[in-house]
Amino acid sequence: MTESTGVVIPHKIGILGGTGKEGKGLAYRWAKAGYEIIIGSRQIEKAEVAAAEINDLSPFECKVTGMTNENAAQMADLVVMTVPFSAHVAMLEAIKPYVQGKVFIDVSVPLVPPKVTKVQMPVAGSACLESQQILGENVQVVSAFQNISYEHLLHDEPITCDVLVCGSGKAARMAVLELVKAAGLVGWDAGVLENSMVIEGMTSILINLNKQFGVTSAGIRITGVPRPDEE
Repeated sequence: MTESTGVVIPHKIGILGGTGKEGKGLAYRWAKAGYEIIIGSRQIEKAEVAAAEINDLSPFECKVTGMTNENAAQMADLVVMTVPFSAHVAMLEAIKPYVQGKVFIDVSVPLVPPKVTKVQMPVAGSACLESQQILGENVQVVSAFQNISYEHLLHDEPITCDVLVCGSGKAARMAVLELVKAAGLVGWDAGVLENSMVIEGMTSILINLNKQFGVTSAGIRITGVPRPDEE
């Protein structure tokens, strides 16, 4: 569908590597909001099990289905990637033909175990810039959701952590901000894709805070400007 702003909101969302906690959490939130969700995995059996788990949580009007990553990327209107950074390049190369002309949300963070509390960016500058290099100019890469703890996504509870959205085009960022809102979160337009290195790097800092205080959900919140959730 198309909003009055000209932003095209996808109906069918493919989540690659969606059998992990972050992927399933986002799938649950968007399915609740009425989107059709495709869970992707290297093994279709794992994708189908994850889809069944989400469907069992609530009788959604739009059902969640499981496919291979390649098929999920091909069938979806918009693609989200939630794989560990160790699989980043291989996944991008595998699905490149199927995401041309689409908005591609990269949730990846360049964590390098065991030093996950240390910011370590790839040669490209960030995971999302690496995605743009590999996928090419015909794909609208957007950075989002890196700093959201999966601990809350699978539960019907408010999340006080904001989402910063960077991307290669204004329309793509606006489309993703609509999905942020649909997931029950507050999002902010954080500008061009190059800014993603700051947001990705923040994840290591939040992990460090989690370890210091023995918690699992340290996050960020924008202050000093009018908030859309308080209007």
